[in-house]
Amino acid sequence: MEKYQGIEIVSKVEVKDKNALAIVYTPGVAASCLKIKDDVELSFEYTNRENSVAVISFDYNKSLERAIFLKSSLQIDAYPLEISEKESNSIKLVVDNIEPSFCAIDLSLIEDYVKDIEFSVSIPVLKGKTDNLKEFFLCVSKNLFMFNYDKLNGTINEKSLELRKMASGVIETRLTAKKHQKPVGIVSDGSAVLGLGDIGGYAALPVMEGKSVLFSDLGNVSAMPLCLKTQNPEEIIKTVLLLQNSFSGINLEDIKAPRCFEVENKLIEKASIPVFHDDQHGTAIVVLAALLNALHLAEKEIENVKIVFSGAGAAAIAVCKLILAAGAENIIMYDVDGAVYKGRKQNNFAHDEISNYTNKSCFKLPLEEAMKGADVFIGLSAPNIVTESMVKSMNTKPIVFALANPTPEILPDKACEYGAYISASGRSDFPNQINNSLVFPGLFNGILKHNAKKITNQIKLNCAIALASMVDDEKLNRNYILPNALDRQVPKVISDNIY
Repeated sequence: MEKYQGIEIVSKVEVKDKNALAIVYTPGVAASCLKIKDDVELSFEYTNRENSVAVISFDYNKSLERAIFLKSSLQIDAYPLEISEKESNSIKLVVDNIEPSFCAIDLSLIEDYVKDIEFSVSIPVLKGKTDNLKEFFLCVSKNLFMFNYDKLNGTINEKSLELRKMASGVIETRLTAKKHQKPVGIVSDGSAVLGLGDIGGYAALPVMEGKSVLFSDLGNVSAMPLCLKTQNPEEIIKTVLLLQNSFSGINLEDIKAPRCFEVENKLIEKASIPVFHDDQHGTAIVVLAALLNALHLAEKEIENVKIVFSGAGAAAIAVCKLILAAGAENIIMYDVDGAVYKGRKQNNFAHDEISNYTNKSCFKLPLEEAMKGADVFIGLSAPNIVTESMVKSMNTKPIVFALANPTPEILPDKACEYGAYISASGRSDFPNQINNSLVFPGLFNGILKHNAKKITNQIKLNCAIALASMVDDEKLNRNYILPNALDRQVPKVISDNIY
C-alpha cells in the first residue's frame, strides 16, 4: 500500500478557459461572497468549510501526520498547523481568529495546554480524545466527477453559485506519496474584497478558495485559504507570526489600506518566510508589464510620459512605486479628496511617502484638469468617473487603463470610441485584461523553487519584464498587450526569470 508523506491543496474543478475562470474566480465568485455576508452559515454551503478541519500542535510534522490520518480514514480535509508559542493567550488568539476557514479545530495533540482555555468560537474544538471523530467534527466531503461547465445554468453569478453549492466550494486536499511541501498561506481579513469592500473574513472565503485554485492549476503551488475573524492589524500580524512555520510563504489578500501597509511591512520585517500582498504588488507587476508594451506600441518612453492615477489606495500606490522604479518621472495621483501632494492635510502616512516622488509641482486642480495632455491614465478607484471630454483632452495616442472592478472608470470600448489608442480593464469580456492571475502563480512557484526569503523590488521588475516579453513584436497590437491569463507558459516564464 502506498505510504502517504504529504498533503496538497487542489482544485475540485479545472479552469480551462475564460468562462471557467469567470465562474470559479472573478466576477462570479462575488455572488457567493454576498450570500455569506448576509448569512454566515452559508459559508458551509458555498465553500469547502464544511469539510475543513485545522489540526494544531507545536510540531508541524505531528500535525501533518494527524492530518494525513484524518484524510485517509475519514476523508476530512485536514490542514496541519504549527503554533510557535505555548502560552494560553497565543493559542486562544489563533483559534478564535481562524474560525472563518474551518468547521472544526483539532487540538488533541496539545490537550494538556488547552483543557482550561475558553475559546470564543461557535464551531467544535476537540481538546482531547473522543470515541467518534466523524460524529464530533460533523464533516461532509463532496466531490465532482467528470464535471462539465456547460451543465450549469443562468448568468455567471448563478452558475458560480450552482457550482459551489454542488461541490461545497472549489478546493479540497489530496494525499501524496511525495515529500510534503508546506502550502502558501492566503491570508485575508475580508476588509477590501474585490469590488465588494469590507465584507469580513467569512464572506471572503470564496475568493480565497478561488485564489487557491489558480495557485494550483496555473502555478502548481499548494495554497491554503486562511480567513481571519479579526481586522486588528496587530492581531493579524501576531496570528500570522504564530503560524508562520505552517507555510512556505504568505500571500496577503484583500486587506484595506492603510492597514495593509502596516501588516505587510511588519510581516516582511519579522517573518522568516516570503510575504507578498497580491493586491498591491501583483497588480503593480501586471500593470507595469501592460504599460511597457502599450508605451512600446505608442512609441513613447516611460521617463517622458505624463501619468495620471485615479485612486491612491494600496494597489494604486504599489503600482505607482513600481512604475517609478521602472523610470517614470511625471505622475499625479488622485483620491476622493483630490490631487495628492506633499503636505496635504488629508494625507495618511502612505500618501506622505508617495508625495515625495509624485506631483512635484503640487498641482491641485481637479482630475479632469490633470488629464489634459496626459499620456497615460491608470484607474484603480471608482466606476464611470472618466468622461468623453477627459479622454479627448489627453495627449496623442493616449493609453487608458481603467481597472476598477467590476465596473471600470470607463468601459474600454467607450475609451477607444473617444480616442484612446490603447484601453485595458480588469474584465475578461474585453481585450487587454489586466489580471493578477498572470503574476502570483508563477511568482510563488519561482520563490519556492529558488528558496527566496524576500520578494524584492528587483524581483517585481524582473517579473514585469518577463511578462511583457511574452508578447513579441509580431503578436503585439493595440488589442493584445498581455498574454492570456490562462496561458500555461506564463507561470513558467515568470518562475524562471525572478532573478
